[in-house]
Amino acid sequence: MAFDSLQQAVIEGDAAETARLVQQHLDEGRPALEILDEGLIAAMDDVGARFSAGELFIPEMLVCAEAMQEGLALLRPLLVEGAGGGKGTVVMGAVKGDLHDIGKNLVVLMLEGAGFTVVDLGTDVAPEEFVAAARKHAAAVVGMSALLVTTMPQMKHTVEQLRAAGLPARVIVGGAPLTQAYADEIAADGYASDAPGAVVLCKGMVG
Repeated sequence: MAFDSLQQAVIEGDAAETARLVQQHLDEGRPALEILDEGLIAAMDDVGARFSAGELFIPEMLVCAEAMQEGLALLRPLLVEGAGGGKGTVVMGAVKGDLHDIGKNLVVLMLEGAGFTVVDLGTDVAPEEFVAAARKHAAAVVGMSALLVTTMPQMKHTVEQLRAAGLPARVIVGGAPLTQAYADEIAADGYASDAPGAVVLCKGMVG
């Protein structure tokens, strides 16, 4: 397969080799979207499956995702030029009062690797900031994370404000203390327990 070596470089977390192979494929005239889909995204799909199976852990996933980002950096200008908005825009952030971002950052990396445009608001994001960003960027999905039980109520406030603003964005939530039951309670549109799950959710919502 043409992209076996590139996929392996991402899976091994070899950022330099990933970038070298992406550039090589570009120099050979392969379309950027093909490199993204069959090289980087295919590799991250494999990484996500290994994580879900317990074969990889978060630190290893981050290394793989960072390698993927090195390749994506070379493709992004060509993808933006040729494909417009890609698969849709996702606004992501950790809710107000929560400064934890490792999980959120991993979701951002994997969403970008899956072809989404991601607006990362960072941590400690107030409900009105989510609303403003969703409106400004015409977001298809708004994703919120929380690692502290004490900040979880901010998710409910944010969902309420997004609904009150009449925005069409679907809302997904995640984080260590969350459950599907809590997502249902606050009327979120989806819940994911890990980064690969968040990608699957977003794909389903924009498909």
